[in-house]
Amino acid sequence: MARMTAAQAAVWVLEKEGITQAFGVPGAAINPFYAALRQQGTIGHILARHVEGASHMAEGYTRAAAGNIGVCIGTSGPAGTDMITGLYSAQADSIPILCITGQAPRARLHKEDFQAVDIESIAKPVTKWATTVLEPAQVPGAFQQAFHLMRSGRPGPVLIDLPVDVQTAEIEFDPDTYAPLPVYKPAATRAQAEKAIALLQEAERPLIVAGGGIINADASDLLVEFAELTGVPVIPTLMAWGSIPDDHPLMAGMCGLQTSHRYGNATMLASDFVLGIGNRWANRHTGSVEVYTKGRKFVHVDIEPTQIGRVFAPDFGIVSDAGAALRLFIEVAREMKAAGRLKDRGAWAAECLQRKGTMLRKTHYDDVPMKPQRVYQCMNRAFGEDTTYVSTIGLSQIAAAQFLHVFGPRRWINCGQAGPLGWTAPAALGVRAADPTRRIVAISGDYDFQFLLEELAVGAQFKLPYIHMVVNNSYLGLIRQAQRGFNMDYCVQLAFDNINLPEDAPERSYGVDHVKVVEGLGCKAIRVHRPDEMAPAIAQAEAWMKEHQVPVMIEVILERVTNIAMGAEIDRIVEFEELATSRADAPTALAVALD
Repeated sequence: MARMTAAQAAVWVLEKEGITQAFGVPGAAINPFYAALRQQGTIGHILARHVEGASHMAEGYTRAAAGNIGVCIGTSGPAGTDMITGLYSAQADSIPILCITGQAPRARLHKEDFQAVDIESIAKPVTKWATTVLEPAQVPGAFQQAFHLMRSGRPGPVLIDLPVDVQTAEIEFDPDTYAPLPVYKPAATRAQAEKAIALLQEAERPLIVAGGGIINADASDLLVEFAELTGVPVIPTLMAWGSIPDDHPLMAGMCGLQTSHRYGNATMLASDFVLGIGNRWANRHTGSVEVYTKGRKFVHVDIEPTQIGRVFAPDFGIVSDAGAALRLFIEVAREMKAAGRLKDRGAWAAECLQRKGTMLRKTHYDDVPMKPQRVYQCMNRAFGEDTTYVSTIGLSQIAAAQFLHVFGPRRWINCGQAGPLGWTAPAALGVRAADPTRRIVAISGDYDFQFLLEELAVGAQFKLPYIHMVVNNSYLGLIRQAQRGFNMDYCVQLAFDNINLPEDAPERSYGVDHVKVVEGLGCKAIRVHRPDEMAPAIAQAEAWMKEHQVPVMIEVILERVTNIAMGAEIDRIVEFEELATSRADAPTALAVALD
């Protein structure tokens, strides 16, 4: 057998498990691992400017394509704690990433050594597994187990902490005989599928709620096939947006308190049966359980046994990978259709389609400063069906989900549950690192953009171009809107008079000069004030990306205050702005029912 350092063995395992790209920040306690990376030469590395940024790059890399696992690396102490937000974000959304941290020598772990912290204990609540490996010979097995856990059952992140003397110790390891451990995924039985379809058959107005587990299982094609076979409309959750194209006649809209469509909520309220697949009944999708469940039956399919009955007790629960369940559902439904026993859902589907064509919010505003609704209308016109949008949280993300269109899986890459500010830019860079060819458009409010703004330098250094749309109202807009219930507008204003901008510049009172900051980081930037400037700005951004291979920011100066539709219940959404009364009010809406 070959003799090598434990760090070298760890890099061999990464290579054998299919890893070709890592993100991170080197340091003293992880340098032996970096030396092994350099010696092996098979895994690319992108240097982040902040270790939290590296963890979000890893998330974006994983989310970009089925089978990807992002890897982020950092030294001891604060590098590990910086990664905690990325681990939490990944755990919340069932995203596998591997965080590797350096650590103080074993003999000094209990002596409050420099940058020595019990990262294993800190990370355990936000990972599938967190471990400090204390024996060099256990390093290969720890990495093997990490990949097994990340891929098995409900996907999620792992942290491996390596004391520096463990990394440098020599062990016996044979890379030629290494093999990944078999992946475990629970699968529905034929009897369970038959019962689920029988309950579906009893309903008059059934819906499929498609969750992020369908994306994780790479089962979007199966979802569309099952919907078309049964004629049942689909409500995707935010994490599954794109699993059925927005322009598909059976795409019935999103339901929820914020990231939702009027027609999606109305259709959910009109239904009498819901088949949830790979979803977790998140509260911003459901609102209160009482309103969401009243008058309807539920079948819930999820890969994680503890999710069944966690939010409310379904009428029938199935523990299964989404793809495995859908394959059986299709098999049973085909047999029933061949026997002439599958119910015709044409009238119900047409009713849902009618709502989709008429229950629209207005987007066609000519105001200057611009209203956000018009920004997304302009984006719909400019960006094609192949566009991948990346976003995290705030009014910018909520409005994007209400007004944009997504036409395929993994074309809406969103941090769903955790929603950390600053996530968008590094995640978009991770998506670009995973796929050099796709069109990527990130969407941020000004505050999200400012959180990890320094990561744009990574895009400039490593030639990772994408468009970053920054809708700037110089406010913590979502928090400001939430404060309305407390009769205050307190500590949420980002505006100040920027002395470095011309006195007559409209953006002078908006504070941070994002254009200068972005240019200082080696990227390109454009500022937009009017609707007619949007299309030329996007064309210029595309040209600059092609020429310079760097990120390009398009900053849109918005009106300071716009309240976006939301509410406390799916039957009580407050519409603060005008509703569309004609197609001219919402010209880019997919009003496929009426033309």
